[in-house]
Amino acid sequence: MTATASATNWRAAGACLSADPDLFFPILTKGTADQQIARAKVICAGCQVRQECLEFALAHDLAYGIWGGTTPEDRQRDRRRKRRRAAAAARRTVAA
Repeated sequence: MTATASATNWRAAGACLSADPDLFFPILTKGTADQQIARAKVICAGCQVRQECLEFALAHDLAYGIWGGTTPEDRQRDRRRKRRRAAAAARRTVAA
């Protein structure tokens, strides 16, 4: 098994494996898509490889779909929060 294959093996253990893939890629982000997103997140909530899935989405900067129980907006918000924290820490280091 190659490093690439072992890095993607988590997909075979995903709770989403038997679900309709379209469920995890809503066309809209509001309105009727809210129910679709909620159903996808319920599946993710019980998944044993949720963290690996989220890490994959973050590492590949995936802009579409529910990954690791997060929407693209969730992931973008978390990236911004991390950047702000890093910038604040850098300012404190410089000021010290």
